[in-house]
Amino acid sequence: MKPIAVGLAGLGTVAQGTLHVLENNQDELTRRIGRPLQITHVGARRDRDGVDLTGIRVSRDLMDVARDPDVDVFVELIGGTDYARELIEAAIESGKHVVTANKALIAEYGNQIFEKAQAKGVTVAFEASVAGGIPVIKALREGLAANQIQWLAGIINGTGNFILTEMRDAGRDFEDVLAEAQALGYAEADPTFDVEGIDAAHKLCILASIAFGIPLNFNAVYTQGISDIDLIDIDYAEELGYRIKHLGIARRTDQGIEMRVHPTLISDKQLLANVHGVMNAVQIHGDAVGSTLHYGAGAGSLPTASAVVADLVDCARALTSDPTNRVPHLAFQPSHLNDLPILPMAETLCPFYIRLSVRDEVGVLAEITTVLSKHGVSLESILQKDGVSGEPVALILLTHKVVEGDLEAALKTIEGATFVVGSPVVLRVETLDDTL
Repeated sequence: MKPIAVGLAGLGTVAQGTLHVLENNQDELTRRIGRPLQITHVGARRDRDGVDLTGIRVSRDLMDVARDPDVDVFVELIGGTDYARELIEAAIESGKHVVTANKALIAEYGNQIFEKAQAKGVTVAFEASVAGGIPVIKALREGLAANQIQWLAGIINGTGNFILTEMRDAGRDFEDVLAEAQALGYAEADPTFDVEGIDAAHKLCILASIAFGIPLNFNAVYTQGISDIDLIDIDYAEELGYRIKHLGIARRTDQGIEMRVHPTLISDKQLLANVHGVMNAVQIHGDAVGSTLHYGAGAGSLPTASAVVADLVDCARALTSDPTNRVPHLAFQPSHLNDLPILPMAETLCPFYIRLSVRDEVGVLAEITTVLSKHGVSLESILQKDGVSGEPVALILLTHKVVEGDLEAALKTIEGATFVVGSPVVLRVETLDDTL
């Protein structure tokens, strides 16, 4: 039977992993599809040592692959957004199915790309864009299709999780661990996308759209990084029974959808709190199934290639299916997406961890609790640390759930008091219960 011809743009780490998986598992893949998958055309601006492309057409102009009339499925693995978008749109215009691992492209331009694909009757598959080898998109889009998804929370950037794990386990500061992450290849020379939450925000945007049936809206994701996390707060969180994780959180409320990426305290008994190193995990709560946890390698050549090749299998099956009967790109039929409002952070509801540096004077705690009470903020627990005589002391407060805007107003008043030294440290807490 005639093989399915695959065109591959890029020869980086994931592309090489894809070639490896296709070669090693060709017989298994053929059994699943009924036809072989064959790389027939590769686009790469330069050769790569150790990559055998014997019998494969190689083009320096990647657009030649996207427009090759003999290619059935086009795989984009070059990254970036501008040229990658041009390649994908050219492939769609040529009637090809598309596979990509490009989370930034999907998060920022997916709405337009999917519209073009829908018009041409082709599929754009992007499982590898979120959480590497964890099939979380397929789980959301198909396995959990019977559920109304209420919330999801995930560790979806391995670099950030590695840094926070090392800070907690080894007592090392952020800059020290970041340097090691760069030396190990976990972090880029410019680590901004990882440590400031942009990478996780791209992924959360995609997950939220599929979970709730809303258009992709990357600009609406609240994003806060981990570069300001202090070892002392990691220690205090542990003392309170919590760990600090860099979470992406999406939640359905009566007022709209929350989409936020930020450092978060979660109970050390929670499964997500025990995801260490570079591993990823996403917890999803549906109204019928309850909570499910999806855990695994969130990056790397072969784990990500696993998702790329799984998408190739889906595209191969789609070649013989009616376009109207395929699984929609964002899980819901395009005409039935809901343009629900995205809640501003000031309207979100969760508990908070607050660390204040205060002068050791009589009545300070009473004055602070009075201000908090006036703004509707109640406390779950208080830790007051002993200090050197005459020096400010640390006061750690853990609140019950509160509207963020109310807490901000209270802290603005407290920060202006004469007994407060410096600015408060404020971190959100998540309970990860049925209502998040």
